Amino acid sequence: ATVSEPAQKCCTENIQPFLTSILEELMGPVSSGFTEVRSLFDKEVNEIIQDFQKTNDTTKLKENVDQLMNLPFNSVKMEPCYLKVNLLQELLQDLKSRFKVYHIDFVIQRTQNFMQELMENAVYTFEQLFSPGHQADSAKVATTIEKVKLRVLK
Repeated sequence: ATVSEPAQKCCTENIQPFLTSILEELMGPVSSGFTEVRSLFDKEVNEIIQDFQKTNDTTKLKENVDQLMNLPFNSVKMEPCYLKVNLLQELLQDLKSRFKVYHIDFVIQRTQNFMQELMENAVYTFEQLFSPGHQADSAKVATTIEKVKLRVLK
């Protein structure tokens, strides 16, 4: 009871006025990182579609879908997504001194973990909605892949 009122006053005067601008500043790199994840998924599925349209090979299609399932664990392909979030390092340095924000690396790492998790969910959902083995008509496969991709991105 003794601490509550001064703590509330301190938060109201020294922290709350800055929260909106801080969140906006932090959301820039976070949003661009998640946008990059979305773009990477879109690009990889488009390559699967293009490859299938060239070859019409269902065995190769299955291999490509299997490779897509490993995308969240492919550090080389995921790196551009992670780099977007590294901009938080600079932004959080200012917060560290002003608001005693510590463990900046933890914030960045958790954000990157969420990005990987999002990609895992996307490729898993894609796999569940599209099974190359169940596609009887190879003429409709590319269209089906595109529809599944759009559904996952939605």
